[in-house]
Amino acid sequence: MAEHPTRERWQPGAGGMCCHSIQITDGHLYAAISAAGAFRSDDGGETWKPINSGVAADFMPEKYPEVGQCVHKLLAHPGREGRLWQQNHCGVYRSDDHGETWDRLDGNGLPSDFGFAIALDPADPDAAFVVPEVSGEQHFTCDGRLGLYRTDDGGASWTLETLAEPAWAAVLREASSFDAAGTYVGTQSGSVFARRDGAWSEVASQLPPILSVEAVDWP
Repeated sequence: MAEHPTRERWQPGAGGMCCHSIQITDGHLYAAISAAGAFRSDDGGETWKPINSGVAADFMPEKYPEVGQCVHKLLAHPGREGRLWQQNHCGVYRSDDHGETWDRLDGNGLPSDFGFAIALDPADPDAAFVVPEVSGEQHFTCDGRLGLYRTDDGGASWTLETLAEPAWAAVLREASSFDAAGTYVGTQSGSVFARRDGAWSEVASQLPPILSVEAVDWP
């Protein structure tokens, strides 16, 4: 990807240039780069195509460039071919056509368009969780609470699920995960929360800052 024709237009974000969110599905590879946008390969990584149509880059002179978007997290749903979700520096988005087009989802119940983490429900392609933060300058959760927002209708609406209040927490891009049993979130203040059977609980506390949370099958 470093030799992509658009490479000279890639710009490092505040944390430096970062390739993350590598996703593999049947016949497709996806990668997100901060700040260059999302890309897809249909030939095993030999060539890559920008897939940023309709994704905003409010910090650039051109609001909808071919590349330059700051993707914070991108996930492919394992249960629906072509469905992608992303939390961006400038909004939450869903695609149903392998990233060819994107629908913006944050103007309908979320307190902010900014955040880093996103997690999915593997059993339901229409369900997702995001953790909104105040802004690109204020990296902590909105309204004095650690709140996750869940959608069950593909992003048409969002419902608040409060984990802790009062709380001014931060959740990094890799600090959320999910498996068949639940959803998991870690904070920079050292807590890990798990959602099982529809209810959240704190399952670990007083840890160092949580940089990454991964859920794996345990035999």
